Amino acid sequence: MSTDIAGDPLRFDTKIAVLLREDLAPWQRLNVTSFLVSGLGTQIPEVIGEPYEDADGVGYLPMFRQPVLVFEATKETLTAAHGRVLARSLPRAVFTSDLFATGNDRDNRAAVRAVATADLDVVGLAVYGPRNGVDKVVKGARMHP
Repeated sequence: MSTDIAGDPLRFDTKIAVLLREDLAPWQRLNVTSFLVSGLGTQIPEVIGEPYEDADGVGYLPMFRQPVLVFEATKETLTAAHGRVLARSLPRAVFTSDLFATGNDRDNRAAVRAVATADLDVVGLAVYGPRNGVDKVVKGARMHP
């Protein structure tokens, strides 16, 4: 839980969650997470806070205004979560196993476009929305250690 300037607890009515397949290598987990969350801020500007500035006046880019919760799950749980996020029409980003073999954004998009929704080998999913809706999407997953 965060606090505001007055020290009062801040409760967000929304949640940002990343769900990763449990069999990914550590470098893959980090890579997938960074790619997935990058999509949220570009399409959902309200998730981005204000820019930062240090005591010397040096500016820094704004970041998410709220925590990003990272979960892990089996392939089956991730597949079910993908179906639930689509059924709920929540904002989402997807990372498939095919993207590990590409080297640029154009090829990434082509790799996803080449596979039917039901056949995507999803290894990561980011979702944003109302807390209860996001909780239902990630049901069955556990917090990343």
